Amino acid sequence: MARPQSRFVCQTCGDSFLRWEGQCRTCGTWNSLVETIVREPSKAQRVARSTGHAAPESLAAEGSPDPDRIPIGIAELDRVLGGGLVPGSLILIGGEPGIGKSTLLLQAAAGVAGRSDPRSGGVLVATGEESAAQVRLRAARLGLRDGRAAEAIRVVAESDVGQIVELARAEPPSMLVVDSIQTMRVEELDGPPGSVGQVRESALRLMELAKSAGIAVVLVGHVTKDGSLAGPKTLEHLVDAVLNLEGERYASLRLLRATKNRFGSTEEVGVFEMGERGLVEVADPARAFLAEHDADAPGSVVAPTLEGTRPLLVEVQALVAPAGYSAPARRASGIDPTRLAILVAVLGRRAGIGLGSHDVYANLAGGLSVAEPALDLPLAIALASSLRERPVPTGTVAIGEVGLLGELRAVNGLERRLREAARLGFDRAIVPRTGAAGAAKAGIELIAVGSVREAIEAAIGHPDGVAVGPGRARRGAQPMAEARPPMLG
Repeated sequence: MARPQSRFVCQTCGDSFLRWEGQCRTCGTWNSLVETIVREPSKAQRVARSTGHAAPESLAAEGSPDPDRIPIGIAELDRVLGGGLVPGSLILIGGEPGIGKSTLLLQAAAGVAGRSDPRSGGVLVATGEESAAQVRLRAARLGLRDGRAAEAIRVVAESDVGQIVELARAEPPSMLVVDSIQTMRVEELDGPPGSVGQVRESALRLMELAKSAGIAVVLVGHVTKDGSLAGPKTLEHLVDAVLNLEGERYASLRLLRATKNRFGSTEEVGVFEMGERGLVEVADPARAFLAEHDADAPGSVVAPTLEGTRPLLVEVQALVAPAGYSAPARRASGIDPTRLAILVAVLGRRAGIGLGSHDVYANLAGGLSVAEPALDLPLAIALASSLRERPVPTGTVAIGEVGLLGELRAVNGLERRLREAARLGFDRAIVPRTGAAGAAKAGIELIAVGSVREAIEAAIGHPDGVAVGPGRARRGAQPMAEARPPMLG
């Protein structure tokens, strides 16, 4: 059989060349040529094209029923996927090395293979990074070497996509796991595994297998040093869902998020805990990210966040210290650093909390990452609390978005957030005045404020030390610093 021809196609302008060149001669873009197989249409395809085209159909027309999802049996994973695996779908999961991607997928394979449905075709695990013996060792550690699931999972140490596709077509499984896509190769291409051409062509062939055979294919993807998925961006466009497994490598909690999902919501989050037997679902995720303190701690505020339909309470921690003679440092973990810099400027200009000559460090307890602007108010209160050494009273939560003028804006799902906070024993909430009326039935005392200055006074007391409410602040406390222009000379 003749070797299929390949061309080097520019990813910017689409022009093709016979050999690789550093710069595209058509558009002038550097390093944009990717080796691509030239596919000639088959005789059947040419006949189909010449006989006619598909007719458009109305949205109200009767179509084929939706395929039944394949439940994995891991509730947190099923939640993120939207109810389970869709037959014929292509899913990409990424994460840092050692975060637990292979462990989670081996547990998912056991859940799919262990179903009592006689139509289940088992699971095929194709690994290009480990040997079959290494996969068995991991299965033994997870307690998956016994039972029906162990018999229904087949493992093959193969990196040739053509061989994997043939094995899957010979005995079609319900689920195919490819670990990882960066180790796969296509014989017709000359590039090494992990190159742009190899990754894209391997994903294309696995997508054709998924769609034609109705197999749910799950790909493991590597990430770059900045945390993004390695390989061409077209890889994320090809797949039906992109999942990210997040968390601190040396911490126990893991979060699973969907950044793309054609069959469900991208706002849900799954919470796991890494243990000796693999990833275990957290029984009460709402309190998983709350730290325990023996006494009130300055610079600590609890914020009720909302991940999809699930409220999570997280502790926002801040540390403010004099900068000395060096430039002030601004460090954030789990919080957008740009948002932190904006809040520092707003506090100095609108609330009299001058942090220009202080080092500022902000962190979310438990390794959680939150990007929603509703975290602005608890972060601002935590910074003021750390600067003035005034702890926020126990049982208080705060939520709200802070504008550049120091005003507070309403957040979505306020009643749901506060109801969860009340369930966990919190009895006081500092919220924006706008939208506070809708959360009156949350079962928690509301303190509605209109600006960040009012919120700070409600949390740690007035500048003159007068308490806000019974027992909420100490008399004679040190007043908050007023913003003054720096003296020259």
